[in-house]
Amino acid sequence: MDSGLRPDRPARSDRAFATLVTNADYALGAQALLRSIAWTGSTADRVVLHTGGVDGAALAPLSDLGARLIEVDLLPTSQAFNARHARDTLHAAAPFTKGGKPAFHTPLDNFAKLRLWQLTDYRAVVFIDADALVLRTIDKLFHYPEFCAAPNVYESLADFHRLNSGVFTARPDLATYEAMLARLDQPEAFWRRTDQTFLETWFPDWHGLPVTYNMLQYVWFNLPGLWNWDTIRVLHYQYEKPWQTDHAKADRLQPLIALWEQYLDGTAPPDLTAQTAPCASS
Repeated sequence: MDSGLRPDRPARSDRAFATLVTNADYALGAQALLRSIAWTGSTADRVVLHTGGVDGAALAPLSDLGARLIEVDLLPTSQAFNARHARDTLHAAAPFTKGGKPAFHTPLDNFAKLRLWQLTDYRAVVFIDADALVLRTIDKLFHYPEFCAAPNVYESLADFHRLNSGVFTARPDLATYEAMLARLDQPEAFWRRTDQTFLETWFPDWHGLPVTYNMLQYVWFNLPGLWNWDTIRVLHYQYEKPWQTDHAKADRLQPLIALWEQYLDGTAPPDLTAQTAPCASS
């Protein structure tokens, strides 16, 4: 039976950082992410799961950066499930009111993250969204249990009870993958925030990572007291993306956008000790 995975080469480690690329925009984000991981000195594999519609020209720079490319099919979900989670349907039923999702956001693609549990040539996987940067080494997460994630904190401290699926630990296992598929596509199942809601339900006792392992960009202006450049390990550009230069919050987030641009440029690692404090951006 076709596994739905088509890797371009074998694994080179028993540990991997993985991300998901579903279009050219996220491929651009993945360039900055891959470079940021490399600059931490990690020897773990770097895996890019990508859907079939991503152009080879967008993927080539990721291969040049040492990534193992694995083409993945979307999950074999039912037509009814797909209709409920189509962009217009899902956004109408569960609109995003705190920030703007870019036009290329396709909710149904997010469920392809579950294919991580098929990567059984790895002992441990750490998933990171392609719109994130690793600012300091996070290799210790390979020794953390399944399932660890940071809270979805970006507006108030009341958000600590919810997880954000932009960074999490996984232990690949085919039995887990099959059980996830069976639970995912139940009649009338509706996952309000796609993979994030599903994973929070599948792992109700998820282990909480510090917010520094998935610092969401809105903390910059909503909760500046949580922002400390000396401790942030992963910076996650949720909602508006740093390669979108015309979004409504670009002026407020300019220091974070400039940092992402330095990683994309790739000339040299940015000096994290010289970054602007949040209070200076308002």
